[in-house]
Amino acid sequence: MKITIDESRCTGHARCVVVAPSLFTDDERGYGVVIGDGDVPADQVAAARSAVNSCPEQAISLSE
Repeated sequence: MKITIDESRCTGHARCVVVAPSLFTDDERGYGVVIGDGDVPADQVAAARSAVNSCPEQAISLSE
């Protein structure tokens, strides 16, 4: 699975960072950034889905 953030939709709530800190960090402006290449380890799939569901702007996508 791969996780991405649509930077044009992110407004910096940082809920992704709180829900899945091993998958996301924030940049100098407070906007969410995917750590690494976006590949989601099997043990982090539930956290990735929680991040998708917690984003008020629906800026996070999870694909197979």
